[in-house]
Amino acid sequence: MEPLGTVTLFLGVCLSCLLLLAAVRSRTQGKGRLPPGPTPLPLVGNILQLKTNFLSKTLEQLSEKYGPVFMVHFGRSPAVVLHGYDVIKEALIDHADEFALRGHLPLDDKISKGEGIISSNGERWKVLRRFALTTLRNFGMGKKSIEERIQEESQYLLEKFQDTKGKPFDPTFLLSCATSNIICSIVFGAHFDYDDERFLALLDMFNDNFKTASSPWGLMANLFPSFMDLIPGPHQRIIKNFETLKEFVSKAVKEHKETLDPSATRDFIDCFLIRMEQEKKNGASEFTPENLVTSVLDLFVAGTETTSTTLRYGLLILQKYPEVEEKVHEEIDRVVGRARAPCIADRGQMPYTDAIIHEIQRFISLVPLSAPHSVVKDTPFRQYVIPKGTIIFPVLTSVLYDSKEFPNPTEFDPQHFLKKDGTFRKSDYFMPFSAGKRICAGEGLARMELFLFLTTILQHFKLKPLQDPKDIDISPLLSGAITFPRPYQLCVLPR
Repeated sequence: MEPLGTVTLFLGVCLSCLLLLAAVRSRTQGKGRLPPGPTPLPLVGNILQLKTNFLSKTLEQLSEKYGPVFMVHFGRSPAVVLHGYDVIKEALIDHADEFALRGHLPLDDKISKGEGIISSNGERWKVLRRFALTTLRNFGMGKKSIEERIQEESQYLLEKFQDTKGKPFDPTFLLSCATSNIICSIVFGAHFDYDDERFLALLDMFNDNFKTASSPWGLMANLFPSFMDLIPGPHQRIIKNFETLKEFVSKAVKEHKETLDPSATRDFIDCFLIRMEQEKKNGASEFTPENLVTSVLDLFVAGTETTSTTLRYGLLILQKYPEVEEKVHEEIDRVVGRARAPCIADRGQMPYTDAIIHEIQRFISLVPLSAPHSVVKDTPFRQYVIPKGTIIFPVLTSVLYDSKEFPNPTEFDPQHFLKKDGTFRKSDYFMPFSAGKRICAGEGLARMELFLFLTTILQHFKLKPLQDPKDIDISPLLSGAITFPRPYQLCVLPR
């Protein structure tokens, strides 16, 4: 090697070491003792040590080395990982106030700008979440009225399943239409036809955004936002898709303004518009046009993709285990019969079906890392101090896959939620909706939908896979922001 080249290489190594030392010192000076973790490289952090398609598995391996509380660097940004039931409960429930802040990622900041329900913090979050929960309850969430809407939507879904006439089909968008129409009835006061091209295009954008955000493209867009802005790729569609979705919501808001009758509120948008008018003289009001659009979009997206993906994954799992499906058929026939629609009151008499739904949610671990949290100030936690503003990732998979609570956690086993006498077994470790103050606001609605849609489908149809059940792969396609099943088709045969 030429002398000049050797000197250049030596200086480069020295500079890298100095940068690394500076980074480590900046983490520790004045902050108290930080959680342990792998040493980050300059600029890229620990990205080379993380499997971006299945991030939760890599974090599990790191927890075995560094313990239940450890630190990783996503690029130059430090993040604290909480791994295991005890530490997640301690943070999100026992110290709920300290960990209630929403942690922000660059991609999310571009989309939400800290507005709406999901991504906001402080007084804005408290006001908007409280308003959303109250309004959702007023429009039937958790009540008989919303149950009847789900039952009615189930009949639309049955008709579409019947239209397949036993031929192979992909259930993705039929399930998305069904779940989305429930939240649309509350938010927009509207029902969309399953063949509505505009509606299907919106659902396709939801699906595309979640898949892209869960892929390495989405992770890189959060790690190196300025650089990735210059790079072509599927991550560029995320912002574009959300702008289109915001345009759709903005148009709906405009139409609601033109037909608003304060004495006869139709939906969430009407209620928000009325509150905006009531607080128009309050300069600090959180009831603004921007928060309206983002809040509606939050409810629209959250009420569609997560529940439909759980149902889609569930149908795939049931194809692999026909003996499980058969037991659900038997329980439905014994408790509900064939003449009437299933109702929520049936759930208490259907422990096996209830256990199946819980086990589907546990097994797929739909949102492996939860939505990110943060801390508002330097926060003592266990023997460490978590610096103000640090992103917190509670690994929900570590709770749902706890081997002490769920023997053989990597296996799909309904017995995880059944007692020896066949009755349903509750578990504090069942956290698919997260926990604490940031627990999913739509948990009650999602649980109703999962039970009613799944039991209605299995009341009328037998699932027929296109391959030997033993060959069906129920491992996820990818698992990032959301866990996605592998694409598949199936046949449904009338019972």
